[in-house]
Amino acid sequence: MAPFFVLFLLASSLTHGYAQFHPKNEAFMSLLITQNGLDFIRERLVKKAISSMISLQLPNIEKTSKIPFVGNVFLVLSNITIYRMGVPSSHVKPAETGISITASGVTCNLSMNWYYSYSTWLVPVEISDKGRAEVQVEGMEVGLTLGLENQEGSLKLKLKDCGSNVKDISIKLDGGASWLYQGLVDAFEDKIGSTVENAITKKLTKGISRLDSYLKSLPKEVPVDHQTFMNVTFVNDVLLSDSSVGFETNGLFVERNVSLPILDLYHKNSKLPFLCTNSTKMLGITLDEVVFNSASAVYYDAKFMHWIVDQIPDQSLLNTAGWRFIVPQLYKKYPNHDMNLNISLSSPPAVEITNQKAGASILADMTIDVLEEDEVIPVACISLEIQGTGLIKINGNNLVGAVRLNDFQMALKWSNIGNLRMYLIQPVVWTLIETVLLPYTNARLSKGLPLPIIHGFTLQNAEIILSTSRLAVCSDVAFAESNKRFLYFI
Repeated sequence: MAPFFVLFLLASSLTHGYAQFHPKNEAFMSLLITQNGLDFIRERLVKKAISSMISLQLPNIEKTSKIPFVGNVFLVLSNITIYRMGVPSSHVKPAETGISITASGVTCNLSMNWYYSYSTWLVPVEISDKGRAEVQVEGMEVGLTLGLENQEGSLKLKLKDCGSNVKDISIKLDGGASWLYQGLVDAFEDKIGSTVENAITKKLTKGISRLDSYLKSLPKEVPVDHQTFMNVTFVNDVLLSDSSVGFETNGLFVERNVSLPILDLYHKNSKLPFLCTNSTKMLGITLDEVVFNSASAVYYDAKFMHWIVDQIPDQSLLNTAGWRFIVPQLYKKYPNHDMNLNISLSSPPAVEITNQKAGASILADMTIDVLEEDEVIPVACISLEIQGTGLIKINGNNLVGAVRLNDFQMALKWSNIGNLRMYLIQPVVWTLIETVLLPYTNARLSKGLPLPIIHGFTLQNAEIILSTSRLAVCSDVAFAESNKRFLYFI
């Protein structure tokens, strides 16, 4: 819940290329709010509810009451204001039927003005008086039950039940005749209690309605960069258990210029497991490896995986003179010519996650270009198969990574300068991968994947769990008190 969140995709919505490979109605990302997470949210909601009650003004109460030895007295309580509230104990409990929040031992202090008037046959003129009163409500019980469901890809929050019960009221008068205290107690004790109960119920109902509006306003798309976004449209039903609340989203990457299709939001064939169920953390986010592969597919289709390398740490390797002992015929045919390396991936990088590691396989073609005046002359092409291991960590609310080279294979694809001795070229290519390709790739990966966290909430003490084909982030969260938009809605 924040300016909670990733934030945080439907590659199947693309009409072409590698990104069109998964059903649009499946879930590839899940979010689990554990009991500890629900308690954290409860504390925020209770704190906000208390602050919203302070200075709450209740309706005036009027009544004509028969007072012994006085007769019929017209009594009015006005300017009834709650100025203090305490909630010593509260609990939240999810269940299949909904989420219950209860508060017990609630105290509430009110200030008010009192006024009375009466006349008797002994004194034919009206007698009146006024003053101030303090009321303390004690032992109040407040409870509400919430329903949470998926409505057209957004969350719908419904108030199923809401009520409060006042157990005890004490009244302290400032001024007034001695008979007035008992008269006020007899006339208004029940009325004050019911007025407080109704006001709290009405305020809570309004607060839940605003929170529902906030949930509906959450975006279905999380921007990643100017080219792509992540589709966080909710699919399937909200999963309620006796200790957690779970959600499933599509989770895939989509090009910005491709609109989201209408989803079958209740597809039941695939359930994404939650990997943080035994964790003491507040939140669990599980991502299928398909999410990462959808990202690589989108960027591949968008022609982002093609580079012209014209600057490297060892610039001598971009001149034929640096190759004269490795590929003598190249130097002989083009002596002291500058070169470019034209690198393009032949397919999207494939991400694979196991219990031990996350890895990536990259297939690429590296074309050696010779520069001759204004002409670019391709002279040879080498196919590369690169195997890398990923290092994954959390930075803020982003999932960031880096790739380390494990191994690579290479083969001559074609040549205009005769046969090449690949065993001589291999150390050079290894150096180019280590000093050029991987640093560039890691610079992009360091920007990270935004996780679906509501803006204003921040992951804390996050842990990463790897499982077969899946990755989970188990984390606590912190809330920024400056999140004015979230605070406004609740």
